[in-house]
Amino acid sequence: MAWLLLVVAALMELVWATALKQSDGLTRLVPSLVGLPVSLLSVVVLSVAMRELPVGTAYAVWVGLGAFGVAVTGIVVLGESVTVPRLAFLALILIGVIGLRAVEG
Repeated sequence: MAWLLLVVAALMELVWATALKQSDGLTRLVPSLVGLPVSLLSVVVLSVAMRELPVGTAYAVWVGLGAFGVAVTGIVVLGESVTVPRLAFLALILIGVIGLRAVEG
């Protein structure tokens, strides 16, 4: 259950990071009202997952999945650049997350 919560918390990062991008520096009300509470909720869910997972693993996976997901969202939804090096480094992040999951069981 802790791993599922961790993935949910990371998925929330996609929401809040994208919303904050759309908020234009917190100057647009609706994206700001989405981004800020979802970011807090993401941290709350992370903290619940940390009841059962080591802090280093949980935090690294949360950040890694969040960074990977936000970068992919930027590419797919926001039209950000796609380069071979960028994709390679995103793959390394994903490999690291998978590796941490494998060693923590």
